[in-house]
This record gives sequence, C-alpha cells and structure tokens, in this order.
Amino acid sequence: MNEIPPLNAATLLKHHGLHARKGLGQNFLQDPLALEEIVSAAAIQPTDTVLEIGPGLGSLTRYLAAAAKEVVAVELDSKLLPALQAILATYPNIRLIQGDILKLSPKDLIAEKDYLVVANIPYYITSAVIRHLLETDPKPRRIVLTVQKEVAERICAKPGDMSLLALSVQVYGRPRIAARIPASAFFPAPKVDSAVLSVDIYPAPLIKPELLKAFFRLIKAGFSQKRKTLRNSLSSGLHISPTNAADLLTRAGIDPQRRAETLSIEEWQTLSEMV
Repeated sequence: MNEIPPLNAATLLKHHGLHARKGLGQNFLQDPLALEEIVSAAAIQPTDTVLEIGPGLGSLTRYLAAAAKEVVAVELDSKLLPALQAILATYPNIRLIQGDILKLSPKDLIAEKDYLVVANIPYYITSAVIRHLLETDPKPRRIVLTVQKEVAERICAKPGDMSLLALSVQVYGRPRIAARIPASAFFPAPKVDSAVLSVDIYPAPLIKPELLKAFFRLIKAGFSQKRKTLRNSLSSGLHISPTNAADLLTRAGIDPQRRAETLSIEEWQTLSEMV
C-alpha cells in the first residue's frame, strides 16, 4: 500500500474551496499508518465488496479500492462530491453515492450478501450506524469502524462493566479493538483519541431469534436506571411490581440485588425465556 500517495486534507479543502463542517463531525483521517491499520483490521480479500460510510476526501477509500473488488462509498455532504470525484478518478472500482446511510438499506446498495463495512465515521452517529448495520439483512461479514476510543472500549466490555451498547453489539458479533489512533492523525484534530473497532458478525445472533424482542426490551429496562438494582430497574422499565421483578430474576437464577452491568449475555437469554 506504500505506493498510495498521502493526501493533505488542509491543502485539498483549500484547493476546492471547502472547509471541515463541524456540524457533520468532519475530521479527515490522513495518516498513512492509521489508514493501513484500518485496512489490515478489515482483512479484505480481492473478491470482497466494501461499503464505506463517509469517505470524506477519499483517503481511506483509495486504500480500500486497492484491496477490494469494489468499494461503495456513501457520502452525506454533497459539497464534497466534486473533490471526491477528482481525487478518486483513477480508481474504476469505486462507486460514489450521495446520501444518508441511515436512510439507505445496504441491500439496496450492494448486490453481494457477503460484504464488509469499513469506515471512519463521525462520532455523533456511531450508535445509530452500528444499530442500522446490525439490524439490516443480510448483515455484513465484518464491520470495521474508527470511533471514539472510549466508545470502542465500552463496546468491548465484559460482564461487570457492560452497557446497553455493548450488549446490543455483542449479541450479533465479536468486537475487538484492532488499533488505537491519536487525534493528531486527523485534520482537524478531534479533542479525543480514536480506536479501530472490528466486529466479526456471527452467522446467527447469540440470542435465539424468537427471543430477540424480549432480550432488547429487558436490557433497555435493565439499563434505564443503571444505578439501581435489577429488581428496581426492571420494575420501573417493565411496569411491573418490585415483587414480580424480584420473582422473575429469582426464577432465572439471578440475584435481584445485582445491577444490569454485571449480567452476561447468557444470563439475559435465561431472563428472556422467562418473560
């Protein structure tokens, strides 16, 4: 990948009469080492189709195009398209689409069922993008996202430090932090460091399909009042009495005095079978 020339975001923006739009969370990743780490984490095969969200100025897009059969890049900011088209003109395997990924279905963008998602996304849409990708069908084989470091750590948490976001991801796939990226790798530099989050999607969710609705209802209730015991948070979130909540937990073999962040996915599944 060393033959790909680096891009200078500040110079490109000035050349095209553009500026980084804070409202769209635009921090352009330009460090070649970080870009190579993202592509390495994705383990792209020459036959793969990659969906990229927010190509920005095309820094990562070029690396993806060099590794994949096709890159479908969805950019929200229409003002960036002329610059993107010029920068990516020599890559025939890149298809640019202007639009909001949260309003688009991946199955309408990509013909293949076995595809990858690789992207440096704005921090403010992290949860929404992950949920959108995990709820689509067919799901990608792997999702590799550059996100805020603290968010990546939350997603990879273990029982004792779990969160609603961690459970929502881990029920569908195995997350890991593949690399850490300093703020200085971006222009303009964000105020926090980032991490490359890789999620290998399971062939089927860890929770039985018929229990998924109950699972999500329970975890939302469990984390609705995180500082309270499960007895009280489930009572409030499910609109049942504390006595009934305690009975539900006891039948599932879970101490009603525990807190939501301590439960494993297996324990949530047991609880899902009880409601």
